[in-house]
Amino acid sequence: MAEEIVLSTDDGDMPTYVAAPAAETRGGIVVVQEAFGVTPHIQSICTRLAEAGYFALAPSLFHRVGSPVLDYGDFDSVLPAMASLTAGGIESDLDAAFGELKNRGFGEARTGIVGFCMGGTVAMFAATQWPLRAAVTFYGGGISQGRFGFPSLLDIAPELCTPWLGLYGDLDTGISVDEVEALRRVVARAPVPTEIVRYPEAGHGFNCDDRPDAFHEPSATDAWRRTLSWFDRYLE
Repeated sequence: MAEEIVLSTDDGDMPTYVAAPAAETRGGIVVVQEAFGVTPHIQSICTRLAEAGYFALAPSLFHRVGSPVLDYGDFDSVLPAMASLTAGGIESDLDAAFGELKNRGFGEARTGIVGFCMGGTVAMFAATQWPLRAAVTFYGGGISQGRFGFPSLLDIAPELCTPWLGLYGDLDTGISVDEVEALRRVVARAPVPTEIVRYPEAGHGFNCDDRPDAFHEPSATDAWRRTLSWFDRYLE
């Protein structure tokens, strides 16, 4: 079952896409959008998680500017939408999303997060602030320089309190291999399990099958397998 609900935040109503399993639910997952909004791809991630037994919800972090869903490549619209995001606003939105999971019966031991692109950055931040059980980042930037008012991922990595998995493509023109390897060294100091996987033939957005120029099926298949395994391992 999939539907759109509305969650209340400090800055007004936030449309949120929800997908629920048909049978027993194993846990609750917040899915954090890519830079183009809660796209059909992000909605499909929720559906795939529901098919794997997880209740999934994807909040629209762009709700302050009308929750646009943007065309891939429309960077003239992406930039102002992303400029609407602030650290405080994102924290408020995550509070609302995690609160909804709690209201539906998913306690901390059964809650995780996964994010894509800018959402991957947000997912790692969340893994330092909320006592979640599992977090996954797909090609999240801001490794060396913080975004949205957050510190860089290198700065926050030692504060991880949630098992965290990072998935990156070596051909990503916005995230260098050197940055990913620097992040690997720093996350190793965190007091929780961490892992970084690099895909030599993949670039940014390699998991998005709606982007023929970016999608890399072998890497996406392996990354999704690892994502489900990570959630299966750490969510009770």
